[in-house]
Amino acid sequence: MIRHETLTPPIHIYPVNEWKIIETSFYPRFLSHAETIFSLGNGYLGMRGNHDEGSPASQPGTFINGFHETWPLVYSEGAYGFAKTGQTMLNVTDAKLFQLYVDDEPFYLPTANLQLFERTLDMKEGILERRILWETAVGKQVLIESRRLVSLRHRHVAAISYQVTILNDDAPVVISSELCGEQQNQTGAEDPRRSRGFQSEVLVPCEHRTEAMRLIMTHRARNSGMTLACGADHRLESECSASVCCDGDGQQARVVFSVDGRKGKPIQIDKFIAYHSSRRAATCELATRAERTLDRTLGQGFEALAERQRDFMADFWRRSDVEIRSSQLTSRPALELQQAMRWNLFQILQASGRAEGTGIPAKGLTGQTYEGHYFWDTEIYVLPYLTYTAPRIARNLLLFRYSMLDKARARARQLNQKGALFPWRTINGEEASAYYAAGTAQYHINADIIFALKKYVEITGDLSLLYNEGAEMLVETARLWEDLGFYSPRRDGKFCIHGVTGPDEYTTVVNNNTYTNLMAQGNLRFAASTVREMQQSYPDQYATLLHRTGLQDDEVAAWQKAADQMYIPFDTTLGINPQDEDFLDLEVWDIKNTPRERFPLLLNYHPLVIYRHQVIKQADVVLAMLLLGDQFSPQQKKHNFDYYDPLTTGDSSLSACIQSIVASEVGATEKAMGYARFAILMDLADIGGNMADGCHIASMGGTWMVVTYGFAGMRDYQGALSFNPRIPPYVEELSFPLTVRGQRLRVRLTSSEATYLLEEGTGVEIRHRGEPVLLRENSPVIFKM
Repeated sequence: MIRHETLTPPIHIYPVNEWKIIETSFYPRFLSHAETIFSLGNGYLGMRGNHDEGSPASQPGTFINGFHETWPLVYSEGAYGFAKTGQTMLNVTDAKLFQLYVDDEPFYLPTANLQLFERTLDMKEGILERRILWETAVGKQVLIESRRLVSLRHRHVAAISYQVTILNDDAPVVISSELCGEQQNQTGAEDPRRSRGFQSEVLVPCEHRTEAMRLIMTHRARNSGMTLACGADHRLESECSASVCCDGDGQQARVVFSVDGRKGKPIQIDKFIAYHSSRRAATCELATRAERTLDRTLGQGFEALAERQRDFMADFWRRSDVEIRSSQLTSRPALELQQAMRWNLFQILQASGRAEGTGIPAKGLTGQTYEGHYFWDTEIYVLPYLTYTAPRIARNLLLFRYSMLDKARARARQLNQKGALFPWRTINGEEASAYYAAGTAQYHINADIIFALKKYVEITGDLSLLYNEGAEMLVETARLWEDLGFYSPRRDGKFCIHGVTGPDEYTTVVNNNTYTNLMAQGNLRFAASTVREMQQSYPDQYATLLHRTGLQDDEVAAWQKAADQMYIPFDTTLGINPQDEDFLDLEVWDIKNTPRERFPLLLNYHPLVIYRHQVIKQADVVLAMLLLGDQFSPQQKKHNFDYYDPLTTGDSSLSACIQSIVASEVGATEKAMGYARFAILMDLADIGGNMADGCHIASMGGTWMVVTYGFAGMRDYQGALSFNPRIPPYVEELSFPLTVRGQRLRVRLTSSEATYLLEEGTGVEIRHRGEPVLLRENSPVIFKM
């Protein structure tokens, strides 16, 4: 049940367009939201949608995925095994900046006489454009046009084309293109979700270079020791005479273009930007890398970068687009859903496209909230989408988790456990959660990673990943589960897991959380079956696994026994799975009579108050029914949903999408539609109330799941693809592509029929409402609905 109001921007300023986000007026009230909406990124580099001039700004931001500072976690009362080191993704050198002066008068958005303002994020092209007509106090009309991109083809590159034209007179024009190294970091003492901030300088300036129209600036993070280089070079094109000078130091650098502006003659400055970062390399090495990147990019030019960006986006939409067609397509509500769906998918691309050797931060690269940490969100909410549309990226993210395995082993030792425990929240692989009850206790992170690995392997057929890196993760996570649980005589000798927290962070440190036990059971079974298969059929890989893990003969049998004997809570009186052993004994929170302004509860009530009640932050048992739906009967699903849905606050952005999918499956059509709309509009309508701090990337992945697992009724248990469509009444046509074992399938649904087309490939087996179908290339199969 969503307890937050939507914040719909005024339609006369933000007209709805299915392929673009458009802003037709400078609207300070929406400034912080617009900075998120117009963000650009590629998974390595992200830039918030701040204006070219740098101010006004709510939260200026440029972020490098994984570039972070470390700091000691301080406890007034510490304990053994508590996390020791915090990590924060830093706001780095700002290279977006231009300062404009006409007749020596500065252009400043809030006070300028604007005859025209239009800003457009073109999601087909991956380019942000802005067009302004400024009339100066003496009547000179100045047209300011800019285009900005963060290259998806070239990981380290961004570029801005900034053009000024005086339409009705001559005037001296000065354009200062700048780098600013000293940046503020987000602070949020009153909101635990926001970044902590720093009291002193974090980025230590190192060497800097200025030559001709090129600027290079390098920094080192004071505690983590990570290094960064940012460079910019320029190309000036104009028929007007001009002079150029540059200067700078370790924190500020600029190239100043002084131009004799002539009526109707454009002054165009193309700014090429490069960022390089490292955990090991010296700043001088990074500066040299930035120089090489700039040499190449300057030679290509802005238009070549823009063309490659368009090509990249065309391929992306071919593999990923979700089309929603309706007889009401011209109406605002229907167009909003199509626009929001594409914006969600676009933002996932910007968070993951070039995230190589890193994870996906909870807010992507659109803000510092959650410190830029990686959570379970990636595996459960984003990996399904990437597995079916961009399997290479999904593979990279799983390999990144594998790169943390040694630190996960060390973390398990700190918690007195065998095997490996992956961190609940992290950047560098070390646990960064200072609140163990809602952090470290979420042991399900292990099973979430393995669940994503299993789904990836089943859908892609990538056995190489499974029998190499995957198998090693399977062994160590299975060891953790078998060591963590015990056989309880009070539960008829069943295998129980105590002292854990499930996905619902409003109920912590519990015994036998249903979600955790089911996911652990799947983890153990997959580990046992994989090791046995390797032993029988892949002896070389099995020998390597033994060498890497020291696997003993009796361990596999122990995993299988624990899985077979796993205790799954069930209440025969209510016919439901209790969220945990004691959940049903708690007092039910009076959600109906809780004032709207008291949500989210985590910002308005002490945790102990929340923990004493039956109240849910996000789907827990309901999530298990989606991920492991073949382990619940239809009657169980309905009883569980009917019980838990009224207890769910929607205080997490991760909940509405899951509630929509399961509501659809159990026949709660009206709720399914309502939750779907909330999920799809989570950010553009600011349903969570904190969209100004950045996008909710996992929720965006969940919106793709709403369409595929919800409306299309797709299920992929054990890798078997099936569909049971439940298309919403107001949708006339729904279409999306899927990549399955290297073959591309398109699903097209209408109210009257379902069409399955294998666009590329030799053959894919599916089921439509239980009926088996073998799809052949370019031979559509149509079913009546």
